[in-house]
Amino acid sequence: METLHIIGGGMAGSEAAWQAAEAGVPVVLHEMRPHVGTFAHRTGDFAEMVCSNSFRSDDHERNAVGLLHWEMRAAGGLIMQMAEQHRLPAGGALAVDRDAFSGAVTAALRAHPLISFSEQEVTELPSTGHWIVATGPLTSGSLAESIRAATGAESLAFFDAIAPIVYADTIDMDVAWRQSRYDKGETEEEQKAYINCPMNREQYEAFIDALLAAEKTEFHEGETAGYFDGCLPIEVMAERGRETLRHGPMKPVGLTNSHKPEEKAYAVVQLRRDNALGTLYNIVGFQTKMKYGAQIAVFKMIPGLEQASFARLGGIHRNTFINSPTLLDTQMRMKSRPNIRFAGQITGVEGYVESASMGLLAGRMAAAEIKGGALRPPGIETAMGSLVNHITGGAEAKTFQPMNVNFGLFPPIDAKGGRRGRKDRYKAYTDRAKESFTQWLADHS
Repeated sequence: METLHIIGGGMAGSEAAWQAAEAGVPVVLHEMRPHVGTFAHRTGDFAEMVCSNSFRSDDHERNAVGLLHWEMRAAGGLIMQMAEQHRLPAGGALAVDRDAFSGAVTAALRAHPLISFSEQEVTELPSTGHWIVATGPLTSGSLAESIRAATGAESLAFFDAIAPIVYADTIDMDVAWRQSRYDKGETEEEQKAYINCPMNREQYEAFIDALLAAEKTEFHEGETAGYFDGCLPIEVMAERGRETLRHGPMKPVGLTNSHKPEEKAYAVVQLRRDNALGTLYNIVGFQTKMKYGAQIAVFKMIPGLEQASFARLGGIHRNTFINSPTLLDTQMRMKSRPNIRFAGQITGVEGYVESASMGLLAGRMAAAEIKGGALRPPGIETAMGSLVNHITGGAEAKTFQPMNVNFGLFPPIDAKGGRRGRKDRYKAYTDRAKESFTQWLADHS
């Protein structure tokens, strides 16, 4: 049987390798780390989480991301399996101990008898063999040039910022308190999964002033600062209006200060647990391109973080993705070079789960092709199907931008019998999706 080669051991590449190997196809996983590093990665482990430690909402009945979790679990996804084993309390979200999670993914892949590994950097798109390119947003320069040459078009680029991580024992808990927004979660641990730092109006205004005045990272010549809206640096949000952060990551709703229950905070900074020990917390939504010295000065203005020590400060890196609607067919293959599939963030999906799900599909599609068959994509009414449809033709090529999964990508629900409430409508979307995805799995089992 022919071998499937996968370039990139991130979320998409790891999931693709697992799915193809589980289907009985031999796989070589090419990962240049740790021999060739990137700006954002710290280790050579597979599926390393470089930004947040959260897979976002786990609500599979009324949330599109949670539905995608459900579909990946139903399809035997490695990423979801390991996330479940290393999950941390996070209210209604699925957050994990990032090091334990990536370590477990790495161990599972290395233990699989059909998966072998290459640590050589792949610098050009191969002309023969079966390949999946899952190099993510940090594709190496030489391979990116090869992709650019093969596609005949400039790859699009945006910038993604990394949020800082704080040592938990340096947070002043006489000021901060533990609570998930609206007390979400079934256990007390989940209901207290976040640490909250309150600000009054004067403190908030001073914080915004400092944020706007702080020294920022300069871009290299020829680079443009085009951001994906779901991952805006906080200073860019602040530039859009002084109240923007209060209605975004610093919104004070659903929280009651246990130290001063009668006082309503004007704004709240939330920190989410980042490891199983509970020794590290990341500042939620605080991606930033401020210089390191400025970050420390500005973040220590946050009540409760005056004496904080940082395990990691924020950073910024370039993300590259292809114009998938013009370049890929419905099998995620390059139209001009059908021996090559693309998967993950490089295709223009945004987020860990979305990237892994496209790896899952690419791995299954490639395995089916190697075995002499063909695997049609799931229906557009499913989370996975709506995403692959979006990147392979559903999106407008001229305005193509990275996209998270959302119900706006699904065909509308026919609301017979009157207008549905939002919760009922979302439940109808997920019920329809689960039925369709279950049938798709049965048809291709």
